[in-house]
Amino acid sequence: MTPPALRSGSLRRRTIVAVLALVAVLLIVLSVVVDVALGARLRGQIEDRLRDRAAAAASLVGTVDDADLAERLSDQGLAVRIDSAGGGSIVAGPSPEQLRDGPPGPGGPGPGERTAPQSTSTGSDVTVVASTVSGDADLVTLSSTLSDGSTLTLTASAVGVEDTLVQVRWIMAIASAVVLAIAAGAVIVIVRATLRPLDQVSEVARSIGAGERGRRLRPTRPDTEIGRVATALDDMLDDVVGAEEAARGAERRLRAFLSDAAHELRTPVAGIRAAADTLVRADLDGPDREMLAAQVAREAARASRLVDDLLMMARVDRGLELTVTDVDLRSLVLAEAERAPLLHPHLALTATVPDAAILASVDSDRIGQVLSNLVENAARATGGRGAVRISVEESATEIRLTVADDGPGVPDADRERIFDRLVRLDPARSAAGVGLGLPIARGIARAHGGDVRCQAADIGALFVVTLPRGARAR
Repeated sequence: MTPPALRSGSLRRRTIVAVLALVAVLLIVLSVVVDVALGARLRGQIEDRLRDRAAAAASLVGTVDDADLAERLSDQGLAVRIDSAGGGSIVAGPSPEQLRDGPPGPGGPGPGERTAPQSTSTGSDVTVVASTVSGDADLVTLSSTLSDGSTLTLTASAVGVEDTLVQVRWIMAIASAVVLAIAAGAVIVIVRATLRPLDQVSEVARSIGAGERGRRLRPTRPDTEIGRVATALDDMLDDVVGAEEAARGAERRLRAFLSDAAHELRTPVAGIRAAADTLVRADLDGPDREMLAAQVAREAARASRLVDDLLMMARVDRGLELTVTDVDLRSLVLAEAERAPLLHPHLALTATVPDAAILASVDSDRIGQVLSNLVENAARATGGRGAVRISVEESATEIRLTVADDGPGVPDADRERIFDRLVRLDPARSAAGVGLGLPIARGIARAHGGDVRCQAADIGALFVVTLPRGARAR
């Protein structure tokens, strides 16, 4: 299943829009809160004014005629109704319908032009027993029950409250628009500055793609979001460059290997061709013909051995298919000690094995090939006339097979290089081998989970094959 494509919309645009949307929502919420709070506050002030007028009027009941009291209250722009305990009613001031059109104009008395006497006047003990507030968006009505049983109803216009709120809403709308414009400019500048490191990341990536492999971001704070992205990109670039260098190195080694292999094959093929051409063109009899035939056979065997080694090396690279069984490694050492003198009669080979069996789960043919390659290498190093010692021993963690000789030894700087393909420290022995025995031996040992190493020795060379104890091959 194909993974979904990465959504690559403009981060800058989305950030700006999100911030401006958040600011707009906050301004709307602020406007609603101000509108509700201010409206409640203004209506509360009107209600407090009506309660003050009702308390002042209650103090005048009994000392001032009801009609005169109603007239005084109506002079303050209020609609007044006084219902006495005896059943009479007095109405004064503008009607509620007139108050809906707005408070009294300049011709009428405004609030505070005439004030009712305070409760310090003597002759009345009437007080407000209970008050009820009602009304709608344009009117506020206060009904107060007095202690003498009469009812005082005062109605004030609230049209001014709505007008004030409309003005405040316009002010908030204009201020919000200005704030949004300023916020948009500030957010654009801030977001551009904040996301500038991403532009630097893109620039570095393009420059690396153009060939500047050494450029890196190197963030000053790798613990931040952009720092983590930059660090991940640097790590990825290091891996890519490392893989590229490894691929180039592998390609160089492959080309060198193919060149060396072609060179190695060219020598026996050229010998076979020359000898065969002589056999075909020349009329030879007797010893000369037998000598040329022997040369063809010798060079053919050399070419065949090289091809076999190349095929074996290819199998090692691809992954060997091992036939693993439980083997007593002492038998492999003793078998090699019997085989080597048949090929090298002048080689002084000694084998050292313990009395107890050393069992390992290995491919016996492959491990035998490792021993054979190491012994062949020792025989070539000593010219087929030196002393070679092979042994096997085990420890708590591994099994060790050693092959030592009394030849010229291996310099410290070349102990790893000799395991490269087609490497020969002594070019004079090129006819005896092609430099694939040691790489094949190491490849087989590593396929079993072990290794082959060349270690320092007082005399000659010392090769150690290590195998994991009690572990089956990988």
